[in-house]
Amino acid sequence: MRIELTEKPQGVILIEGFPGYGLIGTITTEFLISHLNAKQIGRIQSDKINPVVMVHDGKVIDPIGIFYAKKNKIVILHALISVTGMEWELAEIINDLSKQLKVKEIISIEGVGSVKEEVTGKEVIVNTYYYSQSKEKWKKTGSNPLDEGVVMGVTGALLLKKGLPLSCVFAEAQSKLPVPDSRASAKVIEILDKYLGLNVDYKPLLKKADEFEGKLKTLLEGSKKALDSKKEKESNYELDYLG
Repeated sequence: MRIELTEKPQGVILIEGFPGYGLIGTITTEFLISHLNAKQIGRIQSDKINPVVMVHDGKVIDPIGIFYAKKNKIVILHALISVTGMEWELAEIINDLSKQLKVKEIISIEGVGSVKEEVTGKEVIVNTYYYSQSKEKWKKTGSNPLDEGVVMGVTGALLLKKGLPLSCVFAEAQSKLPVPDSRASAKVIEILDKYLGLNVDYKPLLKKADEFEGKLKTLLEGSKKALDSKKEKESNYELDYLG
């Protein structure tokens, strides 16, 4: 696994999100890339990544891309593939990337299962939690501190690495909603806006999140179909060979 960069901005904030519960990390980073007009400055390459290329609007989308919003000095790590089995390597890559870019803070976005669904009128309330050494600053966002819980995936691997300037944001994905959960992602955007001052217009936020949800669902379903087709062809080839 290796990092490929065309630019190396220094002293940035790094936001990363990988496909997980409710695809919250992926939807959130996708929204940020669009809203902050971030441009791609690199990607993460690995032989473990399935060789499936997704094309959208006539452009090839890297499975794991690195984007930079110059105005906000934010680097965004955006993934469109499952990273199961690559968690430790990705944690090491993020550690390496943070050193190369002299990252001031890593913000990890993660979805968690909802214990219960709170509803006020027609509004579904999404609970968010944070884990950070900068507790006072995060507390002002209206999110709750994570005092008890189990953290897995890339975020879990990062938490076990000592010395990283790491903050984590967790949003509850509603169990009754189909994957992906754009409402939970919208809540994360709201929290990040309060923390980083991104000037997000909240009124069209859910609509935009739903649009991203549809786009990502199409891309991920296309990727899954391609992989299933690849596995089926390999299986048929093995049967023909054995026959």
